[in-house]
Amino acid sequence: MTISADTIPTQQRAAVRKGTGASATTSIETIDVERPGPGQILVKITWTGLCGSDKSLLQDEWEDFGLTMKPEAKGIAGHEGVGIVVVVGEGMGNRWKIGERAGVKWIASTCGECEFCLTGVDEVHCVNQLNSGFSVPGTFQEYCIADGRYASKIPDGVTDEEAGPMMCGGVTVYVACKRSNVKAGQWLVLPGAGGGLGHLAIQFARAMGMRVIAIDGGEEKRELCQKLGAEVFIDFRETPDVGAEIMKITKYGAHGIIVTAATKAVYAAAPGYLRPNGTLVAIGLPKDATILAGAPPMLMALKKLNVVGSIVGTLKDVDEALDFTARGVVHPVLTKGKLDDLDSWVEKMVSGQLAGRAVLQVTGSK
Repeated sequence: MTISADTIPTQQRAAVRKGTGASATTSIETIDVERPGPGQILVKITWTGLCGSDKSLLQDEWEDFGLTMKPEAKGIAGHEGVGIVVVVGEGMGNRWKIGERAGVKWIASTCGECEFCLTGVDEVHCVNQLNSGFSVPGTFQEYCIADGRYASKIPDGVTDEEAGPMMCGGVTVYVACKRSNVKAGQWLVLPGAGGGLGHLAIQFARAMGMRVIAIDGGEEKRELCQKLGAEVFIDFRETPDVGAEIMKITKYGAHGIIVTAATKAVYAAAPGYLRPNGTLVAIGLPKDATILAGAPPMLMALKKLNVVGSIVGTLKDVDEALDFTARGVVHPVLTKGKLDDLDSWVEKMVSGQLAGRAVLQVTGSK
């Protein structure tokens, strides 16, 4: 049996990709509204975040890695969507009620049966997972089908527009902070600290008791980073030797660094900021397949460095990240727009004009 709302339209508006490669754009099209099957829910998307990964998929930037939007996604990107449950599919009546708020993430669903799912803590690597905007239609549409098991409950005290970026950007840096192995009272370096991921990483790191060295450029970024709790701000534009400045502050180097900036220069410099046994966490995803995360073997061996990768988080990680916002500890700095203007927001992202995270309104909340 399917529990349905009275007035679900048969058609909806969606931002659909047109063309391929770097010249690809999107167009607002009218498409059908699908009905959820067993185990699924239908979510009326109110707000969706705009992530750098959306741009990468829309413009085939990861083609060299074998990652391009699949036909099953129907050209609809987006994986930071939040909205209202309007239809509850068979078997989901005990978990979801019409009117509750749900979040749709990069990981749209997992199989629950493979080795990684069965560990109970590592379903991020499910070999049969489906991904929003990659292998299933994403959140750049008014109504989105979601796996009822894997959609996230949005707690009270978190607005839809705040919750959107936590579905990917927020949980990504939250997990990266944990992966850094930096303990309370120890130093964490954040290049690009004033950006969409970096400004959230400052807040999570401070909430965990870490001492944050923020690296970015300009007075606006300095003010933002210090306001969010960075103990030290280094302006890379005005500092001839960033590594030497970090050594002066920390004596032996930082305990950890999270690389959010997907540039060759940052990845090359990052290991030199670390003390012995320090950890580099790679989360920035360059489109250039020749960029490597790491250091020359001599430096790696002599300093016993750790280089780890991290990608989004488990369903439990998302719940934990949302709880930081519900408790008023972590709040994304938002720049708000409309889905209709998606292409212009992508251009602003490319040119570095966005402060914090961009969120796009898709529909009203009622």
